Amino acid sequence: MQQAGEYRIAAPREEVWNALNDPATLQRCLEGCRSLVSVGDGEYIAEMVAKVGPVRANFGAAIHMRDAAPPASYRLDVRVKGGAGFANGTAFVRLEDVEARQTLLRYTIEGAIGGKLAQIGARLVEGAARKMTARFFERFAADFAAKA
Repeated sequence: MQQAGEYRIAAPREEVWNALNDPATLQRCLEGCRSLVSVGDGEYIAEMVAKVGPVRANFGAAIHMRDAAPPASYRLDVRVKGGAGFANGTAFVRLEDVEARQTLLRYTIEGAIGGKLAQIGARLVEGAARKMTARFFERFAADFAAKA
């Protein structure tokens, strides 16, 4: 499973970087996120509920930030487990200044799924993941707009 995209955020790059590293902001923007806690430098534990096709399940996620180059880029390694299966993936995030008080966020995601999630079908899971990603960025951009 692979995804790539970019979003323009109406905020300076340093503010976007800080928000991407703030558990409260991330929890607010991630649909179905019940908790997101920092457990170390660049390490987080999350509890989520997600619906993928006919399956609705609770998941736990371990997230580890690597290769951080503030405020320009980082890599996230993510391991997700729950009653409906598991997923492992890596996300690469780059932030670029594009205009005064504007940041271009580019990302690529590579991942694999197993368990009931894989039985549902990769295409259905990929569609749900794309929707979840789009909703995250919509909420993330709206969070900055609300502050303005």
